[in-house]
Amino acid sequence: MSAVGATAKHLAEIEDAGLNASAPRQQLWMDGWLLRLSPGKAKRARCINALAPGLATPAEKLARAQRCFDDAGLPLIVRVTPFSQPHGLDVALAAAGLQRFDPTEVLLADLTGPGRLVPLPAGLALDPLDAEAFARLVGGLRGSPASQQRAQAERLAASPVPYRGFALRANGEMLACGQFARESDLVGLYDVFTAPAARHRGLARALCSALLRQAAAEGARTAYLQVDAGNAAALALYRGLGFRDGYRYHYRASEPDRC
Repeated sequence: MSAVGATAKHLAEIEDAGLNASAPRQQLWMDGWLLRLSPGKAKRARCINALAPGLATPAEKLARAQRCFDDAGLPLIVRVTPFSQPHGLDVALAAAGLQRFDPTEVLLADLTGPGRLVPLPAGLALDPLDAEAFARLVGGLRGSPASQQRAQAERLAASPVPYRGFALRANGEMLACGQFARESDLVGLYDVFTAPAARHRGLARALCSALLRQAAAEGARTAYLQVDAGNAAALALYRGLGFRDGYRYHYRASEPDRC
């Protein structure tokens, strides 16, 4: 049982929701492995998720998957979670020469309790954006090339989980942006980004609070998000909003620097 009262079953539901929220149209099912082949920036949309044991060995499936990633012009990346199948997959991937990188924390928050959300300060406005406008905005802030911006816009527009993206503005100036994906009573926060000139003013906390209040008003009861395990500032922000540890995952690839 985690700090937010999450059972193993509930954590598995969170993992499913995260997969649904990041589903690209470019994906294939291969003997228990879900191959995601989007050319966008998000690794969760261009990696292998090992969801079922299958019949072939990991080595056999890696060889088949490598051809798919080569055809897509993408490096082969495997995402390893507590739910990955078969048991011992991570050891097998390491033996195959795939290096571990980008450990990521999945944090959860209970939206039914008192919470720690803050009000939106006076003078700030939360403006909804369509998928193309949001992908262009956050991609521009991150310095992502146009091809990755287009891929994200395509994925958001075609997502099976409704996308809701917003820009936080003051007097027309864009200060921060973020989006949420709500599936029934679960909501995930994604792409929270503050413009460099607007940082250290509490805007990310205000933005996340506004997004979570909106999602809760629509029926969300549990929030989740994924954050780089080494990002101390982001972890402090989210823990300050009431998020607690859920589970951790990481990636493996033969050349992490190319991913």
